[in-house]
Amino acid sequence: MAERDKLNAAPWAGVLDVLRVFCGPDGRHGNRLGVLRDGSTVPAQADRQALAARLGFSETVFVDDPERGTIDIHTPSERLPFAGHPCVGAAWLLDLPELRTPAGVVAARLDGEFCWIEARPAWAPPRTLRQYASAAEVDALPVPVPAASATPAERWIYAWAWENEAAGRVRARGFPGRGDGIEEDEATGAGALLLTAQLGRAVNIRQGGGSQILTAPQPEGRIEIGGRVALDDPGSSAR
Repeated sequence: MAERDKLNAAPWAGVLDVLRVFCGPDGRHGNRLGVLRDGSTVPAQADRQALAARLGFSETVFVDDPERGTIDIHTPSERLPFAGHPCVGAAWLLDLPELRTPAGVVAARLDGEFCWIEARPAWAPPRTLRQYASAAEVDALPVPVPAASATPAERWIYAWAWENEAAGRVRARGFPGRGDGIEEDEATGAGALLLTAQLGRAVNIRQGGGSQILTAPQPEGRIEIGGRVALDDPGSSAR
């Protein structure tokens, strides 16, 4: 079922944009994101969670104030105070200098083909950063099966390896481990944020099937995350 059909089948209506965030240099790949521009059409948190689960994106954004950039982010199973690819996608779509999330104010800017946001690592939901010896090892990883006793941070695995350490090039894959249908995240802004904080340097990340995420440390502990954004199949987006 197309995203527009899923939205229309629900007991509410609204304008849904479907984006691909952190596209590769060839314009392909990127993590799909649903953005409901008028969040007032789905005011209740329970209904927002149900719609996010119905759509099945790794995250769905509800815009509560398009002029001030107030947004609400949901995975198919939980609400998040902050997430990277939803903020990059929403900033690109709304063309605003900042977004307001429950975690804090996220600065945003457009620079050529890239959209950048600036955020604090402490805002990112916790996860396990697991380094491997080579990009080939990361490529060969099966989807991990979390232990029943694992915490959310232990379940969410961000696997990475250097492709070229001197050049700052990283190969990464993301496994949320939430059991909500998202076995692997195509491009993970929060993971890139935490990895950059851990390494203390800018990195150029190739994640998933070919998505690209750029990062750059900023003053006062903030980090910029940037990437290309594209409108997905216009036929499935009610603009």
